[in-house]
Amino acid sequence: MDFNEVKAKSDRYLFQNYGRIPLSFTHGRGCYLYGSDGREYLDLVAGIAVNSLGYAHPDVTRAIQEQASKMTHVSNLYYVEQQAELAERIASITPGELDRTLFCNSGAEANEGALKTAVRYTGRTKVLAALDGFHGRTSAAMGATGQESIQKSFEPLIAHAYDYFRFGDLESVKEKMTRDVAALIVEPIQGESGVHTASAEFFRGVRDLCDDNGTVMIADEVQTGIGRTGEWYGIQNYGVVPDIITMAKALGGGTPIGAVTTTDAISSVMTPGTHGTTFGGNPLVCAAGCAVIDTMRRDGIVEHAKDIGARWMADLKAVDSPKIKEVRGCGLIIGVQMDSAETASAVQKYCRDNGVLVNVAHGGTIRLIPPLIIDDGQKDRFTELLREALN
Repeated sequence: MDFNEVKAKSDRYLFQNYGRIPLSFTHGRGCYLYGSDGREYLDLVAGIAVNSLGYAHPDVTRAIQEQASKMTHVSNLYYVEQQAELAERIASITPGELDRTLFCNSGAEANEGALKTAVRYTGRTKVLAALDGFHGRTSAAMGATGQESIQKSFEPLIAHAYDYFRFGDLESVKEKMTRDVAALIVEPIQGESGVHTASAEFFRGVRDLCDDNGTVMIADEVQTGIGRTGEWYGIQNYGVVPDIITMAKALGGGTPIGAVTTTDAISSVMTPGTHGTTFGGNPLVCAAGCAVIDTMRRDGIVEHAKDIGARWMADLKAVDSPKIKEVRGCGLIIGVQMDSAETASAVQKYCRDNGVLVNVAHGGTIRLIPPLIIDDGQKDRFTELLREALN
């Protein structure tokens, strides 16, 4: 099917809730996507931080094919071998005593499950979240997302339990924290708002405030987890162990999976009937998740992300242009803050015209979230295109 036919059918039959770029793809391999226009594109978006091992990775593909030939789905009425295997692997890479996992289908669902668990565990009524954070578009997750533009027109679905602090501002958290707060949910790096970071002191202070008030600290690792920052989880860059970690995106190697991981004590409140999902943790996605973790361990992908990300950040900071206001990030989640949304959009188009796909976050930030298998030549290609575009 050529692009025009894809577009015509999409325009006719789909909800028009996405502002789509005029491209469609036939297949991918490694860090590259191949368009219906016959062109090759270096993808520095990775399905929005999903395809961390790139496209058609042989080990992940093999695991999916083998599992599909046996059984793609069986309900959670029964014990599922692949769930048990993946949960064990997650426990082995997760800090502290976080070794109990609930599987679901997406990051938003993971955050919903985490919030339900925290409220049930504490018996409290309030939740704190960061302004400009992003936790998903389902009702509770949307409530935790401190962006008016995301919540606008959906207010009837949002509980009055939420209050919002300024990300990176510990005094702001102190002002909001009370003994009524069941949970504080925070991203180690705010991705959707333009790759904003905070200090280790901030996260350690948040951990202390949660401890002092009996509040459950939830780290939303949907975008930063599974190696993206050069650690298995972004929160590990700050030396902090939360009470709950949520993850999704990269965990399934492109298959839809989410997970909530916590301690024995916290997980124990979720007894039969308190939460559930039909498709969550099915054999297919869990087999893919096992392959992702095994491959990343074997090939040193997490360490590679830390090393190449640090060098890329240094290269980008060395680009001399008044149109670049700041370069932020950690590992292979990098934001290049431009002087305007117009500049960011122009850079994005210039890159696309030259066969490189990048994402613009929050209007004015070029967000780089490539497959973690990216090499030096590929990262340098973008850096040179950035220089050309700005000149």
